[in-house]
Amino acid sequence: MNEPIPSFTVPPSISASESTACYHCGLPVTRPDEFTYVIAGEERQFCCPSCQAVATVIHEGGLDQFYEYRSQLNRRPDELQDSFVLYDREDIQRDFVDLHDNQEATAHLLLDDITCAACVWLIEQRLQSVEGVLGVRVNASAHQCLLRWDQTKIALSAVMFILAEIGYRPQPLTYNHQEEQQKRHQRKALMRLGVAAFGMMQVGMLAIALHAGEFQGIDEHWLSFFRWFSLLVATPVVLFSAQPFWFTAWKNLRQKHLTMEVPVSLAIVLAYIASVWATITGTGEVYFDSVSMFTFFLLLGRYLEMRTRYNNQQKTSGMTRLLPLVVRRVDKRADKNKVYASDALTFNDASIVSDEANKSGETILLAELNVGDYVQVISGETIPCDGEVIEGNSAVIEALLTGESQPVNKSCGDHVIAGTINTDGSLLIKATAVNRETRLSTIERLTTFAQQDKPKIQELANNVARYFVAAVLIVSAAVFTFWSFHDPESALWITLSVLVVTCPCALSLATPTVLTATVAAMRQQGLLVLKGHVIETLTKVNRVIFDKTGTLTYGKPKVAKVRVLDAALSQQAVLSIAAALEHGSSHPIAHAFAEYAGKYSAKERRVVTGAGVHGMINIDGETHCYRLGKPLFALAEELALPSKEQWIVLSREKVAIAWFNLSDVLRTSAEVAVKGLQLQKVGADILSGDNEHVVSQMAKQLSCDHYLAAVSPEDKLTYIRSQQKQQQTVLMVGDGINDVPVLAGADVSVAMDSASDFARTNADAVLLHGDLSVLLKAMQLSQRCQQIMRQNITWALLYNVLALPSAAAGFIPPYLAAIGMSLSSLIVVVNALRVGRVDDLLLK
Repeated sequence: MNEPIPSFTVPPSISASESTACYHCGLPVTRPDEFTYVIAGEERQFCCPSCQAVATVIHEGGLDQFYEYRSQLNRRPDELQDSFVLYDREDIQRDFVDLHDNQEATAHLLLDDITCAACVWLIEQRLQSVEGVLGVRVNASAHQCLLRWDQTKIALSAVMFILAEIGYRPQPLTYNHQEEQQKRHQRKALMRLGVAAFGMMQVGMLAIALHAGEFQGIDEHWLSFFRWFSLLVATPVVLFSAQPFWFTAWKNLRQKHLTMEVPVSLAIVLAYIASVWATITGTGEVYFDSVSMFTFFLLLGRYLEMRTRYNNQQKTSGMTRLLPLVVRRVDKRADKNKVYASDALTFNDASIVSDEANKSGETILLAELNVGDYVQVISGETIPCDGEVIEGNSAVIEALLTGESQPVNKSCGDHVIAGTINTDGSLLIKATAVNRETRLSTIERLTTFAQQDKPKIQELANNVARYFVAAVLIVSAAVFTFWSFHDPESALWITLSVLVVTCPCALSLATPTVLTATVAAMRQQGLLVLKGHVIETLTKVNRVIFDKTGTLTYGKPKVAKVRVLDAALSQQAVLSIAAALEHGSSHPIAHAFAEYAGKYSAKERRVVTGAGVHGMINIDGETHCYRLGKPLFALAEELALPSKEQWIVLSREKVAIAWFNLSDVLRTSAEVAVKGLQLQKVGADILSGDNEHVVSQMAKQLSCDHYLAAVSPEDKLTYIRSQQKQQQTVLMVGDGINDVPVLAGADVSVAMDSASDFARTNADAVLLHGDLSVLLKAMQLSQRCQQIMRQNITWALLYNVLALPSAAAGFIPPYLAAIGMSLSSLIVVVNALRVGRVDDLLLK
């Protein structure tokens, strides 16, 4: 049952002069005895029934800890005037909701009001207690929420209202909203950086005068003036520019977490307080220049890292922004004499879009395009949907999806993908998938899910950084104690240098920046990573197992040989009869005969699963029953196959009239991939359900180490288990539903882009095109990723080991410590970007 949504009334205007503050939102309470509620044993007062209702919900849900951990006051629910009912409409949900089986759905939401981990805790705890909500994943840094719910139990608008009710106004997560959020963060970061830069320059000039006065002499009046002016300039730097450091540090300390912001904030706050005290009392030294300088360099490093992170995100998301806003839809029957590819397997006219079609077209918004509509795409335009080419010939650039820059020729019957670019002629396309159902949108959503998954090595680095912070604080306390006895005047700034120079920023950036760059590089090469463990596991793979049909081959059988047994029939005639029987079928065998269709037509067609197809065909005034399929199905008595190859028989009244040998074409990249694996000492096996002769011939052609023929999915899984028991790390590559158990059982799995949806969703990665050599590039990129991560971690630890003694000995002033720490972080980020270079991969 859906939770009832209370109706709130807006209270009268509240005077700001009242002293009692609302426990929930902090606004003045004008009627202290009217809206009260007991929380944690104390009577709390509220400004209105809205805040009282929200607090009641939080308390009754056992979420009182939220008020302990929150870092800012909440907004009043009655301030939110948005109507969430509109988000229940299917046409609006199309932009940010994924539909699943059993009436389940996942919404991608942007929560711009998140400020700390307490917010994440409250959101997840509150929504998980709502009946109908199946799962919640909140990303605090990206302000994103993945919400999975049962549409039969609760409406999306009700869940969004509950979010708004506890103080977090949701909105659909679209590229535009995300881009606005990133721009807002960058503007704020630039403002903080600008204030710090101004303060650093101004205080730096005054510091020169102060230092020069120590040697040349300076009037006490001017000394006091310079110090107070430095305080005036440095204060905005500390309170505004450095706010992210001490604000985050305080939140983490309240939750008993040590992060790298803790030593940095401690250094800034201690240096600022000591300088303020020295200015007020007129004694001691001031460190306003050091505070401003290392705040600037810290912010500069953070800003550059943020820009790099956003650029990497743009490589793997926001691809749908490349689609046109409007499209030209044309009538399906602009020329009624034409026979389109969607209606038949022959073409009466193979010319490009007719003048009548051009005249009958209309310009519509992309969001208004539906499956089955016909779209005209002229040269130079981006294809707006997935579809089938009905008329025209052109070359299409598919680099966005496959990484291949060379155009691919498209003609009648070929499929095109949204986001690709038409380069030559005009195409008439029948839409088969639009908007969020296109492959482009699917890839973008899968990438979003993948970015939520953290690999073990990143978690390990984060844990090391946390313990490292604790060690830094202990060492800093020891350094301060030592210098307090030996040189009290230098104890503070030496301790500050230790706190800053040993900040584990580089250590925390060592792995995530490399992983992000690696995922983007693999995506550009044509491999979409869906699970966080893929990169780490690929470095350990020592055996690759391939399915045959649709993986090593194109999965599109062709008629290789024809043996006519009836002298009265020609080869073209028996091919046309077979094409008539297979017309309208989606089976791969039907595609083998598609080019021969048109001469005859079959009536009373019936498909017998796993056996063949039969129907009535009239030839020269005589109607007979024709059968196409396995001999036991098509013939009255058993007949030996012409050879050990794959043959099917065509019969008339159960008498054989022709044999057809079907062969699937080997992918051009299969041999390159297998040889490349063997050069890297990685075994390559074939597991297939096809007959022994066909599989053995392919294994011999590819020089595979081992093969199994005529095996079931259970047999494939058993073979993988046996390899894993022999300490083999297995990579499985497949494309069909029957490969799903094997894909799930392998250490790492890759599904072909032509695979079934079920296979793709159960795989760890998806090959975006048929080039199997991309697997070699991915394995090399994963090796490089591990190598660069080790370099980054080594550099971060080595830098701290070398810098710590120098800082503790008093050789590094605070501003140089800030420069050194920022440079170490930048070195890590720049080194991480090397992983994306593909010019030196073995395969190009």
